[in-house]
Amino acid sequence: MTMIIDWFSSHSLLLLLSVATLFSFLWLLKLRDRLTMKWYFALLISIAHTLIGVVCVKVFAFMETGFDTESLGNMSLFGGVFFMPILYLAGARLTKRNAEDVCDAFTGCMIITLMCARVNCILTGCCGGKLLPGSEHLRWPTREAEIVFYIVLLIILGRRILRNETHGSGYPLYMMSYGIFRFITEWFRTANSPLGPIHMGHIWALVSLGLGFSIYSELLRRNEKRRKRVRR
Repeated sequence: MTMIIDWFSSHSLLLLLSVATLFSFLWLLKLRDRLTMKWYFALLISIAHTLIGVVCVKVFAFMETGFDTESLGNMSLFGGVFFMPILYLAGARLTKRNAEDVCDAFTGCMIITLMCARVNCILTGCCGGKLLPGSEHLRWPTREAEIVFYIVLLIILGRRILRNETHGSGYPLYMMSYGIFRFITEWFRTANSPLGPIHMGHIWALVSLGLGFSIYSELLRRNEKRRKRVRR
């Protein structure tokens, strides 16, 4: 039994990413009619999404430290937040699919994958919160709060995506909400920062919020133009 537990502990990331891939596959199956996607293509895309996502978070963490080789292997979830939508848009263009539908669909995959990655943080003991005032052991449950955030967001935003109510706004709404959430929780997280109480996470959270708001505003402007054309 001990050997099994040790094996699961040492392979926790692989197992959690496999779970994320499975749920991404099931999610894309629900949207395959909208994406005109065969089930086997959805499976391949789910696997690729997870693998590319891992590369993105590792590359971003490496860049974040100024390409310090000691940081190789570290992960920063903001890498997925910022890099993956570029791939979504490129994939939509290459396959001649509607970019709004593609980005909405993969918003669910992103939330599921990053939630599993944060579960791994708990299992490996990284990315913890600061010690609670007056406590020597208890810490702010920042990782647990983020998992709850993902679950709530998946229920609320995921439901709208499945009902085809977002029309391309799914990902920018995710970026805005995650930016706000991370900016708040970053104050309660431990981090080695040259800026003292200000972490890089604070900066990336504001960037995520700003980009999300900018994209969302542009989508609203375009949709308003479309409505005006229809009225004419």
